[in-house]
Amino acid sequence: MPDRLSALDASFLYVEDHATPMHVGSVAIFERPRTGFDYGQLLDLIGARLAFLPRYRQRVLTVPGHLARPVWVDDTDFDLNYHVRRSALPQPGTDEQLFDLVARLISRRLAPERPLWEAYFVEGLAGDRVALVTKTHQSVVDGIGTIDLGQLILDARPAPPEPFEDTWTPRREPSRAQLVLDAVSETVQRPTELVENVRSAADDAVASLGKVAETLGGVASTLRTVVSPAPSGPLNVRVSGGRLFSVVRTRLEDFRKVRAEHGGTVNDVVLAAITGALREWLLSRGSALTPTTTVRALVPMAVRDAETAEFSTPALVGNQVAAFLIDLPVGEPNAVLRLQHIGHAIAEHLESGRSVAARGLLKVGGFAPATLHSLGARAAGSLSGRIFTVMVTNSPGPQVPMYAGEARLVEMFPVMPLMRTQALAIGVTSYHGGVYFGLNGDRKAAFDIGLLGGMIEEALEELKGAHW
Repeated sequence: MPDRLSALDASFLYVEDHATPMHVGSVAIFERPRTGFDYGQLLDLIGARLAFLPRYRQRVLTVPGHLARPVWVDDTDFDLNYHVRRSALPQPGTDEQLFDLVARLISRRLAPERPLWEAYFVEGLAGDRVALVTKTHQSVVDGIGTIDLGQLILDARPAPPEPFEDTWTPRREPSRAQLVLDAVSETVQRPTELVENVRSAADDAVASLGKVAETLGGVASTLRTVVSPAPSGPLNVRVSGGRLFSVVRTRLEDFRKVRAEHGGTVNDVVLAAITGALREWLLSRGSALTPTTTVRALVPMAVRDAETAEFSTPALVGNQVAAFLIDLPVGEPNAVLRLQHIGHAIAEHLESGRSVAARGLLKVGGFAPATLHSLGARAAGSLSGRIFTVMVTNSPGPQVPMYAGEARLVEMFPVMPLMRTQALAIGVTSYHGGVYFGLNGDRKAAFDIGLLGGMIEEALEELKGAHW
């Protein structure tokens, strides 16, 4: 039987265009050890572990006539050097130069005729640091058969990469006749799929995606609130092909202090800081805010399998991410009340009995946030962009150092994709005492995204100093 793309995975390919590439990215910054960490060592590290990620050596093959969804086939011309690329900044490279490079890289679509991922080894950062920028298509990481590359190459202990010898042998690509025969055989069993496949391929992607989201059942995501159009605002615009990327660095201890003072969870405080920042950003844009003004956020949250009593890797990273809609109270001037409103909104999810505590997520092997952010993007991609304004993913990471080979991971910033009518996406990851925000914005609509980053820091300071 052919390894056919699921309806959801195929939909990500159908709706993609030059303005909305459907991949999830990350920016990992490492300290170069005394023993060195170069491009060749990274190639050895990634190459040695691709055996655990067979999807990373496969490409998408379209069925003639679009009689069925595309299939995954081994890339007979797979070239690791094509996917793992070398780049450099003019020394001493600044963080601003790195993030400008990230914005350009993340705006480019992945080549559809090759396996749908890329990694860039960026040298020249000041302080003898290097960066690894990754891009992985949303159709690749499903959390069941495939996790994110960033999760697999990071370990809790440093160890030099062993020289890699590629012994992989690709399977022969099916012929056009075989693809058609398989498609016809499946169509006889499920004739309605033929109509859906042809509609999707004929650029009726929006209607197709809506159909996919309705029929997925429990496969990809669960909507946790009543669906209604999102309030309009400066972030609800048709995005361009350009991107800007900005980051915010904060300390986990500050969020814990606010939680201890006012209750709730660290995630509540993160969302409250973002809400406060969005409030100030909207005011700086001249938006008229009333006490009831809100910005609707799609907040994907990990859930555990209802049949699994214990936290475990299969239960947590098993394509179970709930798409939870929260109306962020940007019209509320009081920081503590904003936090409490958010806490009440999330309470429904917590009371469902299926929420995953941070301690459970941290039991997942490797650097789990890399995979969980990808699953969050899948959950967002399965829904209509008209029902939310901004996507916010927050995944807790390990509070101990992680290593790629012998290079210690210093910081990790998620790069979440933009939907067609969302000009801002925010990814948040906690790691080794820090909380790191990655802000991906449309270059036209969110040209002042750097200001928003500073406002997140100010909103956190406001929460720290807030009293009843």
